[in-house]
Amino acid sequence: MEQCFLEASNGQSLVSLWQTEFLPYFQDMIWIVGGGYKPFEDSLKLKEKLVELVGEADANALLSNLSTEKELMASMGPVVGISKVTHGEMSREEYLRRYGHRGPREMELSAPRPAENPTWLDRQIEEFSKSPVDVDALLVNRRAEFEAAWQRFAKRFPRQARKLQRRVDAVGPAARMREDVRSEVTRIYGTVRAWAVRAGELTGMGNGVFFLNLDELLALLSGDDTAKQHIPARQETHARYEALPPYPMIIRGSFDPFEWVADSNRRNDIYDATAAAPVSTSNTISGFAGATGRVEGLVRVLDGPEQGDQLQPGEILVAVTTNVGWTPLFPRAAAVVTDVGAPLSHAAIVARELGIPAVVGCGSATTRLRTGARIRVDGGRGTVEILESA
Repeated sequence: MEQCFLEASNGQSLVSLWQTEFLPYFQDMIWIVGGGYKPFEDSLKLKEKLVELVGEADANALLSNLSTEKELMASMGPVVGISKVTHGEMSREEYLRRYGHRGPREMELSAPRPAENPTWLDRQIEEFSKSPVDVDALLVNRRAEFEAAWQRFAKRFPRQARKLQRRVDAVGPAARMREDVRSEVTRIYGTVRAWAVRAGELTGMGNGVFFLNLDELLALLSGDDTAKQHIPARQETHARYEALPPYPMIIRGSFDPFEWVADSNRRNDIYDATAAAPVSTSNTISGFAGATGRVEGLVRVLDGPEQGDQLQPGEILVAVTTNVGWTPLFPRAAAVVTDVGAPLSHAAIVARELGIPAVVGCGSATTRLRTGARIRVDGGRGTVEILESA
């Protein structure tokens, strides 16, 4: 389809391709997405049951063996793939074909896909080479922990083990399907971007097309350039808001993002205009138990994965939130702490797969912690204790 876009010689032919060829396919995809998430919902109820029986640590192990030797979680692919490229087990071309559409801003149409940047893969390889981690060994260790936890469970609760085995076995395939759906949706969004980029070429507007809505862009391709006059003002507004950190996932009441970002006590997960601003004097930050394990170390607060070269092996990665673009950094981290997240979030899933402690959904970790602070992360309890401030 992207090749067809490139071959379109005028705006009207590109409009026709969108309306008759691509749009019906894109609409079908939206329905498919919902189906990819439903089977994974059972894992939440299953974890609650397992925690009651065997505790947080073993429940975590029993639900962490999501990747197999033949089938990886889609979010694990980029980091395992980098290891394979550096060891000559995968070509650069194959890596870009499989993972070049995944990145920290993969759902933002105006953001270039990693594969569009000719130096992107070189930088990934360079960063991996500075602190090589045997990712395969981490996954093997995690599988061994799963087997040991299952043996303990089956020995202690044989009847319950027989009842729950099918549900435990289903967690991995369901999780992989959920992530595969997300990966392919991202790939299709890349195709939408390719269409828009071609529209920018044919109209001479370049990246300006990303500041038009779809109807305006279709009109522009058909010869009506009325909406062009709005682009400069929209670009200016976009630049102001793009400089802000991600908004809270939940916002209640009137919200001024510039006042919010100026508040040193702000939470990054929830904003409630009707509640008093929280001021914590405790040395403990609480969140969700993402991945079990306890570790002490130095904090490294990162605003985005493009700052990944600052993360030193053994440091604790602290971020507002993470997605697949952050995955290559995880093997270097001793633990992961996020402001936004839940037990099924990217940070929690990848940390569990690699056996790295994680606390997610802390709300204010990035505003309360500074790079260089020493903290203790307890992934099983969902707590972060500040031992020494930076």
